[in-house]
Amino acid sequence: MFAVINTNGVQFVVTRGERIKIQANLGEKGKEVEFDKVMMIKDDGDTVVGRPFVKGAKVKGVIKECGRLPKIVVFKFIRKEKYRRKHGHRQDFCEVEITDIIK
Repeated sequence: MFAVINTNGVQFVVTRGERIKIQANLGEKGKEVEFDKVMMIKDDGDTVVGRPFVKGAKVKGVIKECGRLPKIVVFKFIRKEKYRRKHGHRQDFCEVEITDIIK
């Protein structure tokens, strides 16, 4: 059994027991989270596709770890103009373990 969920504009294919990294701060470690934007569920030959989401379907999970991803350097450069800009960015993330998929 697997499901396709949409969270923060990113789609994930998840199964029970899988861990996914979501680029958002959902809360502290140990908190239970629930994703209600389920786009598709497949279970033993039975496929349910939502338009755009499946009504009544939910995916539950537990936050296992929170932190920040490695720094991404954004460097802008225009040659012959002496234009150089360097910026860094670290994105927050939460690692969520999927515990249950509900139709």
